[in-house]
Amino acid sequence: MRPTGKLHLGNLVGALQNWIELEDHYESFHFVADWHMLTTDYADTAELRSNVQEMVTDWLAAGLDPAKATFFIQSRLPEHAELHLLLSMVTPLGWLERVPSYKEQLENIRDRDLHMYGFLGYPVLQAADILMYKANAVPVGEDQVSHVELTREIARRFNGFYGAVFPEPQVLLTRAPRLPGTDGRKMSKSYNNAIYLSDPPEVVSKKLATMITDPARKRRTDKGNPDVCPVFDLHKVFSTAPHIDQVNRECRTAEIGCLDCKQILAGNINKGLEPIQKRRRPYERDPEKVWAILEEGTEKARKVAQETMREVRAAVKIDYSSAPTGANG
Repeated sequence: MRPTGKLHLGNLVGALQNWIELEDHYESFHFVADWHMLTTDYADTAELRSNVQEMVTDWLAAGLDPAKATFFIQSRLPEHAELHLLLSMVTPLGWLERVPSYKEQLENIRDRDLHMYGFLGYPVLQAADILMYKANAVPVGEDQVSHVELTREIARRFNGFYGAVFPEPQVLLTRAPRLPGTDGRKMSKSYNNAIYLSDPPEVVSKKLATMITDPARKRRTDKGNPDVCPVFDLHKVFSTAPHIDQVNRECRTAEIGCLDCKQILAGNINKGLEPIQKRRRPYERDPEKVWAILEEGTEKARKVAQETMREVRAAVKIDYSSAPTGANG
């Protein structure tokens, strides 16, 4: 995950809850993708350290367990950069230019210059991140399937040149509902429409009070349509079944107003956030606990990465330390 600071409800339901479930079934690696962050935000790194700390604090608060999985920082492992370089030698330029998100972000991100090699080549770095740990499965939503397929193609091409070093990772499709923000668009920090995992109850209630609803329901006495209401979309994720049924029924008959509907939602969201925020407090009081977890996990990941790179160097025939005794240097 790219370190953008505190995480929001969209991150929780789109990634973290899936990761928590997978930790019980897979050997999992969760890493801070700070090099990936630089592919788009290279010009401003002032908040990077604090963003890493806040993000990983939210991982721990949400319930990710460093006793079950490995937490590490990408840039602390130069092996990732080395494998990225070697994979880039065999990756055709056309493969990168056809990545859907490449053109999409070039068109949509106008406030910075993305015509950089690092941005074009980030899928190769992503492939290195995956292949370094010989991953058999990568948990992604449907919008990320093409990235895993590119990793498979790169692994296949590398293996074709140098022998069977890497398995071809499989897509592990995970539940990733599109969570609306307070303005109805996808919840995103960049849209300033997010409810954060660390928001206190009064802030959650205040944000929801301004959230858009069914645009056709202009007066309290108007009948509403929950099917087109972003607030009801949040109810379906965070509210209890009785509350979902109540809102679905009473909104259509105007028995319940939008304000009451939002108050019910706020209560359910705050109830769900309470244990998360309780787990967050010890790490807020002592941030060094977060960095200690990252340090321990990074050393664990380093051992795996070093072993992989020994195999890679030998396969590419650049492991000169294994030259026969007496051979000329």
